[in-house]
Amino acid sequence: MARNPISIEVLETLDAIERRGSFAKAAEELNKATSAVSYAVQKLEEQLDIPLFQRLGRRSVLTPAGRLILVEGRDILNTTRRLADKAKEVATGWEPRISIGIETLQSYPDFFDVINDFLLTFPTVEIDISECVLNGGWEALEQGRVDLLVGSPGPVPSQKGYRSVAIGRDELVPVIAAKHVLASDALTKNPGNMQNIDSVIRQLRRIVIHDTSHSGITRSEGLSSDGQMFYVQNIDQKMHAILAGIGIGHLPRHRIQNYLDQGVLLPLDIEQKNNEKSFLAWKISNKGKGLRAITDKLISIQSSQ
Repeated sequence: MARNPISIEVLETLDAIERRGSFAKAAEELNKATSAVSYAVQKLEEQLDIPLFQRLGRRSVLTPAGRLILVEGRDILNTTRRLADKAKEVATGWEPRISIGIETLQSYPDFFDVINDFLLTFPTVEIDISECVLNGGWEALEQGRVDLLVGSPGPVPSQKGYRSVAIGRDELVPVIAAKHVLASDALTKNPGNMQNIDSVIRQLRRIVIHDTSHSGITRSEGLSSDGQMFYVQNIDQKMHAILAGIGIGHLPRHRIQNYLDQGVLLPLDIEQKNNEKSFLAWKISNKGKGLRAITDKLISIQSSQ
């Protein structure tokens, strides 16, 4: 196989010439003799059998073919630089990628601020965010699909080698749409409805987000399993299904406060089953410095609240 004439060194030379506008200034930047820079370009032109530069007065300007090589080549240069940075980070204990699972039923507004601050300091670390629901988060952590869980509900699985820290939990409110055909009958505070409320509630569909667990025992959050179920994939679908009048379910208060204030959604006075703590969790065996930096900051914010 013929040797590729376009090397990293040649790409760096073309980049310097284009930015500085002359072979002499590029040579100065690269700490090379001007003759060495000229030779590198001339050799590449001969090997490719195409001109790469043309002279416009005292300035060297890329030909269309030369610009194509440089544009594509800069992507390669950026990739190799990132690769070098990542290799250095990995060698010193920094992970190239951190996968984080967030419980969809909860909200942590400080989370993305923490991630942004982290990336400003370590821009080469890739962050992969995924949604988890109930037992699905613990399963993802056990199987190594995520490095960190944010907001997964207890209890924490025992004897799995997890480090967990209890964190704040958003209030989940059982609600029904005001336009639901049974809304007036479902409100226990309405006079005359107290005797029929249990039977009315059993008639209402439960809007349930699929537990993302694939192999473990799935669970639902908040309401009892009486009545028909209507399954959705995420919290947005659940909220819109309830707003449409399809059924009832628990929603985070911060997501629906405006709807409650406007009377579009009505709170149900029913028994709550959502008092479990939420947890920040990761494997004790995971010694990554990036993971530790993120968890330390999240724990610090939680402790100050």
